[in-house]
Amino acid sequence: MTETETKSGAGGGVSASQGPAADVKMALDGFLSEFSQFQDDMTAKFHKQEERISMLNSKTMTHSRPALSAAVDEGAPHKKAMSTYLRCGDDDALRGLELEGKALNVAVNAEGGFLVDPQTAEQIQGVLRASSSLRSVANVVNVEATSFDVLVDHTDIGAGWATEDDAQAETDTPQIERIAIPLHELSALPKASQRLLDDSAFDIESWLADRIADKFSRAEAMAFISGDGTDKPTGFLSHPNIDNEGWNWGKLGYVLTGTDGDFDATNPADAVVDLVYALGARYRANASFVMNSKTAGAVRKMKDADGRFLWSDGLAVGEPARLMGYPVLIAEDMPDIAADAMAIAFGDFNAGYTIAERPDLRVLRDPFSAKPHVLFYATKRVGGDVSDFAAIKLLKFGSL
Repeated sequence: MTETETKSGAGGGVSASQGPAADVKMALDGFLSEFSQFQDDMTAKFHKQEERISMLNSKTMTHSRPALSAAVDEGAPHKKAMSTYLRCGDDDALRGLELEGKALNVAVNAEGGFLVDPQTAEQIQGVLRASSSLRSVANVVNVEATSFDVLVDHTDIGAGWATEDDAQAETDTPQIERIAIPLHELSALPKASQRLLDDSAFDIESWLADRIADKFSRAEAMAFISGDGTDKPTGFLSHPNIDNEGWNWGKLGYVLTGTDGDFDATNPADAVVDLVYALGARYRANASFVMNSKTAGAVRKMKDADGRFLWSDGLAVGEPARLMGYPVLIAEDMPDIAADAMAIAFGDFNAGYTIAERPDLRVLRDPFSAKPHVLFYATKRVGGDVSDFAAIKLLKFGSL
């Protein structure tokens, strides 16, 4: 090959290699241009997203500003919805409104009523617990069923001494008894004029809670003591009773005062002492007296052999008075002192009496039945019965 051919061949090779390089450069320039456009588009989108986030934050800050009054802001969603329903019957705001973290939900009832908001329900429950009824000393349970079953072992397991060589004899097996406490419907029916409801200054929820709590507390207090169990709880005084010397399960044991319709004239305090020690030692630690005001007036005059009063008033406001060191519950539904009356009860009511209730409270607004007034039909489910017959003893004002 000549020198000219070699140069020509080399030149030809260089020229040929410039074609693909130009294509690659053009492709790279196109890619960089498209990538730059992509960056511009993404930057614009990011700016828009930041604007949206800023706008949302602004709205959130606006909605979360402190209210002028804490009372107005507290529980605002359900409180406003319930107030609207109670005032004018508008239930749209209530339908489907759920309150997270609460024991109760505002929901549609099958009968047309609505569950009250938790704040009002808690206010009513607070009044019921604070009222002078058996609820303050009894065992209170919340259930979702139509009844509550209490399993009670009121017998003892057998035991015996054994020797090394003798066969072990079979001992008695404890017996478990089931006590069913059905739930009954407790209701209240307060009313208010439509003109009063239209007054925005009228606190309808507090008014309704007060009326319901007053009615429920009085009805419950009576039923837990003397209810017959027909469409109401079974009171502990409704169960059969027997002289404590012959006590057996299913009945309440009583101690006699020795005088018909009164305490013994010579040693009136002896009957109270006998009543206390008729109760088993394992129940006395948490025991309370239950009596009405008239009976309490007679008992607080009693003195022991050294002239000291058996009765002592509470040292602080709200603290119950004590009789022989045990708290006294003043329940006006207890019978007065009379011949053969069971006017005083003593026992561990937390073990001896169980109150079962559903946690929900329903209100039905009725603007038609008592025009121009509006009726509010409030209902709840509650039941009660003796759960341990050994935990409660009675004082009978009689000689037989």
